[in-house]
Amino acid sequence: MRFKYLQLAISAVAALAVSACTVPTEEGAVHDPYESLNRVSHTFNKGADRVLIRPLSQAYGATVPNPVRRSLSNVAAHLDEPKSMANHVLQGDAESAAHSFFRFLINSTVGVAGLFDPAAGGLGLDRRQTGFGDTLAAWGGREGAYLELPFAGPSTERDFVGLIVDVATNPISHISSDVAILNTASTIPAALNVRYEFSDTVDSVLHDSADSYAQLRLSYIQSRKFRLNQQDPDDVGHDHFEDLYDEIYEELYDEF
Repeated sequence: MRFKYLQLAISAVAALAVSACTVPTEEGAVHDPYESLNRVSHTFNKGADRVLIRPLSQAYGATVPNPVRRSLSNVAAHLDEPKSMANHVLQGDAESAAHSFFRFLINSTVGVAGLFDPAAGGLGLDRRQTGFGDTLAAWGGREGAYLELPFAGPSTERDFVGLIVDVATNPISHISSDVAILNTASTIPAALNVRYEFSDTVDSVLHDSADSYAQLRLSYIQSRKFRLNQQDPDDVGHDHFEDLYDEIYEELYDEF
């Protein structure tokens, strides 16, 4: 009961915070009033990737067999399912909430606590990941200014509020301390696996492009709009890098 009240209180504060999000001075313009600070964070993130994340991911990919890496990533996705289910409910999407519920049930049992994903492989119950940032958008919350957070990567004011709520209220982390530790620990190999499997794409954009900050910013904003509008970005030449970058840092921070 106490956790329920905590969720309601944090959600109310989040809604108030989003109502105060800044708005662009020109319609359709990239809203980035914090660009100077964001570029500092971007430089830090690039450096962290170069000296830490990329080398670790290469070592991980070279030493751990693919089936093992896939199973460890499945665990991270599995433990994220209750959060998605709760946010589908808050968004008024009963069908997706039921979809996530049955995914979690099947993969908890037949999938051996999430090590395998028979829900998707045999039953067509693919993952429908969502979070409180999506919920705030469904409630009409403004996107706000673009942000790039140290380690956490690209975001907006609305998505940053959603990230805070997700971290504080993720249902799986409140089951027991052991489950919370497993949830946190599982995100690391999952993120390293994503970085390893898409190494060429990340390197070409994050380290080889003329202005990786501007490219990442545009890709993130466009991708979020397409996702929230349930459009297919492939039809308009969308850059896949943003989704990859977002996935890496969501694995580390959005699934506590």
